[in-house]
Amino acid sequence: MSLSANISVEAPIENQIQEIAYDGTEIYQLPPTLSEHLAKCATKIDFSKTSSDIDLLQQSIKKEDEKKEEESKDPKEQFQSSLWPWDSVRNKLKEALTEVCVLSDVLNIAKEKRYMVLDPIPQEPPEVKQMVLVYARKKALASAANILQSGVERLKAVQSDQGVNRTNSTDFHIELLRLRRNWRLKKVSNTIIGDLSYRTAGSKFMHPGMFEVTKAEDEESGSPPASPSGSGAAGTVACPKINSALRVNVPTELQGVAFIKVITQKDQEDLCTATVNMMGSTQLVPQAGAWQQTLEYAQNVLFCKELFNQLAREAVQLQAPIPHVVVGNQIRATLLPGIQLIISLCHSTSSDSNNSSEPIKDHDHVLEHSLHQLLREFHHKNTHHPFPHPASGPLGPSKKRMLAGPSAFDRHELLEMTKSQTLLEQIIAQAQHIFTRRRTQYVLDTVARDVKDPMITSHWNAMNSPTMSCVKINITSHGYDANLRTSLVIHVKERSLKCICRDGRIMHMSYEPQELRDLILCQISQHQIVCLQNLAKCMAWQILSSSSHLGIGSVEPLGNASSCVLASPNSDRLIAVQVRCDSQIDVKVYIAQSPAKDFFPGSLVQGRHWEHLGGHFKEVRFDKMEGKNFHNKMEFLMASLTSQS
Repeated sequence: MSLSANISVEAPIENQIQEIAYDGTEIYQLPPTLSEHLAKCATKIDFSKTSSDIDLLQQSIKKEDEKKEEESKDPKEQFQSSLWPWDSVRNKLKEALTEVCVLSDVLNIAKEKRYMVLDPIPQEPPEVKQMVLVYARKKALASAANILQSGVERLKAVQSDQGVNRTNSTDFHIELLRLRRNWRLKKVSNTIIGDLSYRTAGSKFMHPGMFEVTKAEDEESGSPPASPSGSGAAGTVACPKINSALRVNVPTELQGVAFIKVITQKDQEDLCTATVNMMGSTQLVPQAGAWQQTLEYAQNVLFCKELFNQLAREAVQLQAPIPHVVVGNQIRATLLPGIQLIISLCHSTSSDSNNSSEPIKDHDHVLEHSLHQLLREFHHKNTHHPFPHPASGPLGPSKKRMLAGPSAFDRHELLEMTKSQTLLEQIIAQAQHIFTRRRTQYVLDTVARDVKDPMITSHWNAMNSPTMSCVKINITSHGYDANLRTSLVIHVKERSLKCICRDGRIMHMSYEPQELRDLILCQISQHQIVCLQNLAKCMAWQILSSSSHLGIGSVEPLGNASSCVLASPNSDRLIAVQVRCDSQIDVKVYIAQSPAKDFFPGSLVQGRHWEHLGGHFKEVRFDKMEGKNFHNKMEFLMASLTSQS
């Protein structure tokens, strides 16, 4: 009898060779994943068979199985099973339970997607016929073109209907409703009057600022109505090219474009005529038919005229050391000696804008913006008064004035509360501050450019007020920042400077740049001497004397002279340093040694200790020494003069 053995047949471990490179390297095909293997097995199933064929096949298999079971069963068991009447019901319920469980498992697998991922079975792409696609696209494009063409015809019909009925009252009332949303209108008898003024915002300008609204058909028929302001004939702003059912008529003095021009210049630069009635080529006169733009430009003209009128009235009333000049549409005010502020009202209309050929100089946009802000703030204060506290108190006094009684203010404080700056004084103060700040910047930049040792850095504060700025100046020596850093804070005001030094001293200076330059040069000389003293302490040298304001030598036009005398640790070497800050930094260094070589004891001086007084000082050629800066050279000099004993 032969021995039997189980033999397992498995697929080879090696995969199929996909490609062999030129160097003989074999590239194997990756083994299929579980999902790919399942898809491959699913492609072998013939899904073309109907469910009826499958049912017949299953029924035939079941019948064969039942016959085999009946043959295998004993007749006694068959007789006993037939005795139970609920046998068929039990079998049906068991089959139903099995199907429900299978359905539940299939739903869980398809829904949760953590048991199995269903990949689509690759199928052969159907054959695409190009001509069929071309005919289908052509048909779709034809249908879309028909829809667009029908829409265009409908729009044309609507446009033609609107062109015919443009002068109807319906279009006029729609335009009037749009106008009413942004502008104040009222009806006086049979005319509609509008208001362009800023009276509701707090303005007290006497110009009425009225305009009239009419239908377009009224103007086309002839006889335009008169201006409601009564100051002159109103210019009918109409343009037949722009389709609008209404027309607006503004007074002639409010037509065109206007703006405020601010120029700061020296006395000898330009003394042109005061008549400025022109515009640049970049400014455009508004179109006649655009009523919204026309009204905005007219309101801007009214605002500029009110601003100039307020400034001219204040210029006449103010009593300045140098009187302000108001000629025509120009206001001239003196900011600083030799510098003038010129405020001009430029108004241009369509008739005179073509004749103007004189170019406009550069003007100050910051001051122009400040003028607009000041006038709007003035309007706001006229309408917004502080609420009384308590509620039964009078309306009008400020909160500070209400606290004058409980705070026991004296007569001087009460008079200070009543003082207030006018618009012209505020804009002059801002212009003076701008000039003082520019001069300060120029002085700091020129000093930092001319003086290479030490380094001067300026840090301007970003948060400034219109009449005050702050700058911090740091004076440092390269490589010796930790030794000493001289700081200086300058408050730039309107016509003065406030300087706060490192030691807490406060100095007030005028707007003259020479005073600030003198202060910076003094700080530079003091920085060099103080930093040298700190360096000498680190190298164990002794400080014999020091002076921040040396009184010998020639008198400096700017800055001052500082000096100090240093002694070596053994007191056998002396160094005298003199720093003068004029147009350039001048440094002189002298050295002396002891015992003196020319000391000879005699009848008068017999002690040997007198020879340690030191000899004559000799000047060092400081510019020929090695070193990056003053302190580096002095460090090398003190190191070389320090004796080893």
